Amino acid sequence: MNMILSEAPIIVINLGQFHLTVTLSQIIYLGIAALVGLVAEFIVGWRLPFGFIGAILAALAGVWLLSNVIQVVIPGDPNFYGVPLIKALIGATLLVTVWHLLTFGLWHRRPRYAQRRASS
Repeated sequence: MNMILSEAPIIVINLGQFHLTVTLSQIIYLGIAALVGLVAEFIVGWRLPFGFIGAILAALAGVWLLSNVIQVVIPGDPNFYGVPLIKALIGATLLVTVWHLLTFGLWHRRPRYAQRRASS
């Protein structure tokens, strides 16, 4: 059996009819998503809810958005174990920016006690 190293199972869980296999390429994909998500948060200057997990989810959703939904083609986009790095960064930055624009008005209002002190 000739198997690529990145597709070799690292963790295998079998519980009745439920089977879960985690491969090296999936772990690398999540690692890259974590790095790209944190860089996107740094670029925008805004943190997502759920911290580190939110950054990973934004990067994964950004890759999916720009690869499968909008299908952006970026010439020379470096792939690392199948993850397009520039697409991931653009998608994650886009999602962090949209989240910031949608939620900015909810948290930006100053509390009443701060307004009274400022006017005194």
